[in-house]
Amino acid sequence: MRTVAGDRGESLLELVIAVALLGIALVGIVGGLAISIRTSDTHRKQSTASAYARDYAEAIEKAPYTTCASASTYALAGTVPSGYTKSVVGVKYWSGSEWLGTCGSDSGLQQVTVRVASNDGRAAETLTLVLRKPCEPGSAC
Repeated sequence: MRTVAGDRGESLLELVIAVALLGIALVGIVGGLAISIRTSDTHRKQSTASAYARDYAEAIEKAPYTTCASASTYALAGTVPSGYTKSVVGVKYWSGSEWLGTCGSDSGLQQVTVRVASNDGRAAETLTLVLRKPCEPGSAC
């Protein structure tokens, strides 16, 4: 049997090493793609939660001012898409010098904190807004 110089072929060991290296590289690429997809999904959900939190806050601002309103007073305002939940985290009342958690006397300013979160827990947005009681005609505001 005659062999041509440089025409030896590969041994089984060389093939196994080559396949192992390609497998390791493939696992790294697929893992990177999976992380990229998950991160993209989280960013999309965060962006959606942020937009709906602003919409929720605007709906609350447009609602009539309610003296000594509670979190449940604002719970019905606004909508969010399926897969998200909205909630009023808290309502505080201005006493003239500080925000209080209980309504002793509503001076006309309320601090409302709203939260919109994805149901899978990957994204949440919290927004705090201040509501001001509208001035009555003929009164000094």
